[in-house]
Amino acid sequence: MTIANPTAAMLVIGDEILSGRTRDANMHFLAGELTRIGVDLKEVRIVSDDRPAIIASVKALSAGYGTVFTSGGIGPTHDDITADCIAAAFDTHIDVRDDARAILQAHYDRQGTELNEARLRMARIPDGATLIENPVSSAPGFILHNVHVMAGVPSVFQAMVASVLPSLVGGAPLLSQTLRIQRGEGDIAGPLGKLAEDFPDLMIGSYPYQKDGVYGANIVIRGQDAALVDEAMVRLASLFPE
Repeated sequence: MTIANPTAAMLVIGDEILSGRTRDANMHFLAGELTRIGVDLKEVRIVSDDRPAIIASVKALSAGYGTVFTSGGIGPTHDDITADCIAAAFDTHIDVRDDARAILQAHYDRQGTELNEARLRMARIPDGATLIENPVSSAPGFILHNVHVMAGVPSVFQAMVASVLPSLVGGAPLLSQTLRIQRGEGDIAGPLGKLAEDFPDLMIGSYPYQKDGVYGANIVIRGQDAALVDEAMVRLASLFPE
């Protein structure tokens, strides 16, 4: 029997992602980490640096899923508006906070760099939020309600994810096995459909490929019960012997 895992969603923020100038790596990393601890990533949205779009997405995702992660838009420049949008989404006051300022001050003092007005923007935190540690560049993320607000730079995002994962309540990790079948999807669709009916607690996906004129598909079976996944894989192999 499949146990419903906690759910999560991700909001990727930034014109640079939608324009193709930057390739997003954070979704791939987050999906793997959440799968490992048994949290199901159910939805990912990508929005531009547009205040109404960010606010609307935060509200919808926060209401629809147990945990929300955002990436991007918490830096020092004028277009880094994520923190303000999160505060607006929850009708919460935002300003420079003393604990965040102290973290940045210590970081820039070590570097011999001025904590100027632009850098101080990264200390603007909504009231009631909990800071997320940033061991890479010090500027903290934060958690407000069920929304985890993180940087877009992959190395910083990954460090922040590592900081918050221990606080998440996970479920049953999703297990998967793959079988490569050198037949076209049209030939395997019927038997695969019957297999899916016989194993309703498993997810069975077909991912086609073509190589050197040969058509085939990688069949991936996913589930929480290792024995059940094994049983389905044995059945699958028997349906399509080499």
